Amino acid sequence: MAKLNGKVIAGKVLVRPSEAEAKTAGGIYIPDSAQDAPLHGTVVLTGVALKDQNVEVKEGDKVMYGKYAGTELVIDGEKYLLIAHSDILYIF
Repeated sequence: MAKLNGKVIAGKVLVRPSEAEAKTAGGIYIPDSAQDAPLHGTVVLTGVALKDQNVEVKEGDKVMYGKYAGTELVIDGEKYLLIAHSDILYIF
């Protein structure tokens, strides 16, 4: 992963989504067209939390977010999601 230059605005988090599962627990391979997008990833950059947000998310935290959360970005060939703090459902 390349070093990202830039800042995330207040209330937003930049997340690198986890890789989608390529096969089932039983060993059956899933084609790309049938794979669901992962709903979890690793926080890469964070903006300042807004006053109404109780939880502080830090770089390196693993988070779960909603299916329709965020905006997909491609930076230096890598996929990221820019999501709102409020779209984070769970911190691992």
